[in-house]
Amino acid sequence: MQKSTNSDASVDTLNSTRQGTGAVQMRIKNANSHHDRLSQSKSMILTDVGKVIEPMVEKEGYLQKAKIADGGKKLRKNWSTSWIVLSSRKIEFYKESKQQALANMKTGHKPESVDLCGAHIEWAKEKSSRKNVFQITTVSGNEFLLQSDIDFIILDWFHAIKNAIDRLPKDPSGSSRNLELFKIQRSSSTELLSHYDNDIKEQKPEHRKSLMFRLHHSASDTSDKNRVKSRLKKFITRRPSLKTLQEKGLIKDQIFGSHLHTVCERENSTVPRFVKQCIEAVEKRGLDVDGIYRVSGNLATIQKLRFIVNQEEKLNLDDSQWEDIHVVTGALKMFFRELPEPLFPYSFFERFVEAIKKQDYNTRIETIKSLVQKLPLPNRDTMKILFGHLTKIVAKASKNLMSTQSLGIVFGPTLLRAEGEMGNMAVHMVYQNQIAELMLSEYNKIFGSEED
Repeated sequence: MQKSTNSDASVDTLNSTRQGTGAVQMRIKNANSHHDRLSQSKSMILTDVGKVIEPMVEKEGYLQKAKIADGGKKLRKNWSTSWIVLSSRKIEFYKESKQQALANMKTGHKPESVDLCGAHIEWAKEKSSRKNVFQITTVSGNEFLLQSDIDFIILDWFHAIKNAIDRLPKDPSGSSRNLELFKIQRSSSTELLSHYDNDIKEQKPEHRKSLMFRLHHSASDTSDKNRVKSRLKKFITRRPSLKTLQEKGLIKDQIFGSHLHTVCERENSTVPRFVKQCIEAVEKRGLDVDGIYRVSGNLATIQKLRFIVNQEEKLNLDDSQWEDIHVVTGALKMFFRELPEPLFPYSFFERFVEAIKKQDYNTRIETIKSLVQKLPLPNRDTMKILFGHLTKIVAKASKNLMSTQSLGIVFGPTLLRAEGEMGNMAVHMVYQNQIAELMLSEYNKIFGSEED
């Protein structure tokens, strides 16, 4: 009697298993192609009752993306706008919003996907002249840069992706093998020689001879590289100083990336010539342009303008190659962003923040006015001409759609930042914007008395 019961239970279990298997097979047969089945198996989870569960989307939105390495091979940096979808284990990049992309996927277009398991994320200020850039490096050697001009947006994305990576296993099944392969690709020929030493002994004589020939040439290549490195090292130690090269006229003084007071001393002025030229160009043909200072210009053209400013003394912003006024505004913002010390000096940062926190509005204005008057002359005069220019932008807000608040968001973090700060960026951003807004809205009270 007991045997009969066990037999019945086994039959029920077998039937249930067959039904579950049949449900899975039906779904696979309904897939349009082999690639669809692969995509389905990777992006979905089949439960024991035959239900399909898609990974939960944690965050999605537009960011600037550039892929700079593929499998350890460096790629040319090319920025593009992508709709980014973050789930628990991966990131997907779409050329448009996910809803539009899903429609295109029916025709065979697949999004680029990044497995976050074992990945590494870090801020990458040195990888781009843009601000707010961080880098994601995968175990397979792929590297991506992500960027946004809006501080709190990029900070939110950074923490969301970092949290997703931290939740995943550091050395998952399969990832360690990929990482090892990646390390072998990047290793020197000496390491490869010891790695394959045992394999050489087991191979046939003719195969062993061929492999030894290749390794011999790899070793000679390494020797050549070492000689080159040695010569470069000697050249670097003997190279003339920057001051000597500048005195001989081989290297001209830079405008971008130099301290404000250095540029002003060189030009015998209290406001850099390039700042005046940009402001004149914008007031001549850009006051009515929609989104002036908010819309980004072509980065390649901005870099070209930057190079010309650094290398040549004469600059004509009325030239047809600078026809796009957003290139001029982009270069002006880049100039202030690349100052080693911002327009609001580091030593004044906390004092301006404390001033904007004051409850009484008039006290707030008077405190900021007092701080402005204590600034070094190049900072104060450049600040005055810049904010005076921005008040003219605000006066045309009905046409260019740039309000005081909009300009505060654009210029606050560019002109005012704490030294060596990343952690409190989101906290200070609010005060940065508010200070810039107050300087604009109360420009006459803060700067007017200097002429009285």
